[in-house]
Amino acid sequence: MKKQSQTEWILDALKRGPLTALDALDGCNCFRLAARIADLRQAGNHIETENRTLANGKTIAVYHLKEKESATC
Repeated sequence: MKKQSQTEWILDALKRGPLTALDALDGCNCFRLAARIADLRQAGNHIETENRTLANGKTIAVYHLKEKESATC
């Protein structure tokens, strides 16, 4: 069985729900989530970034995969 690439793992994870850098680090040893998100966007995936401020004042990025909008007739 072929090992899943980081980008494949990230896209699968986004299909299940929101994703943070810590999730990607734990799930597929990805230290550069923003770079993989850029790759996925360039491949045509609509991924939104939500900046969340934590209780300690630090801000993290939370990524969400958005469904492609269907054209209205």
